[in-house]
Amino acid sequence: MGLFDQIIGAVANPNQQGSLGQLGSIINTVQQLSSSTGADPSTIQSVLSIVGGQVRSALQDKQATDGDEAAQTLVSQYAGTSPNPQAVDSLFSPEIQQQVAEVAAQRTGLDAGIVQQLLPLAVPLVLNFLHSGSNAQNPEAGGNPVLNSFLDADGDGDIDIADAIQMASRYIRQ
Repeated sequence: MGLFDQIIGAVANPNQQGSLGQLGSIINTVQQLSSSTGADPSTIQSVLSIVGGQVRSALQDKQATDGDEAAQTLVSQYAGTSPNPQAVDSLFSPEIQQQVAEVAAQRTGLDAGIVQQLLPLAVPLVLNFLHSGSNAQNPEAGGNPVLNSFLDADGDGDIDIADAIQMASRYIRQ
């Protein structure tokens, strides 16, 4: 089952954190980022996809060294729709932050400095998507199917935050 299917499953499951309101606030934040940067929404989604790939790597490393609950704790602690520089610093070294900004700039045409400024909001947004699968009663407990799908335990590589944002946007408009 793909990442978006897991997110929709979390929205439909009262035992998980996901809700239509959560998806709506993520999509609204993407639209606000688009307006504030002057970039079109697909460019912002591309930035989020690139950031999402790096978040995935960082969470996979955290999971490998400290276990599933440590990765889930990071997701729970930093998920949101507000800028949070601590979220960026907890996942990425300054060198990785610079690399992400440069790669995103090359692929999207946005200035690397603008991408760097977007990171404190982009990282919490990606984590907010992942938080939708968290246990509603105990958000830091393991067993988050959205996070597991994102970390792609089966190794098929079928992960893309930009696709999930587009599908969520279509889903909410129905």
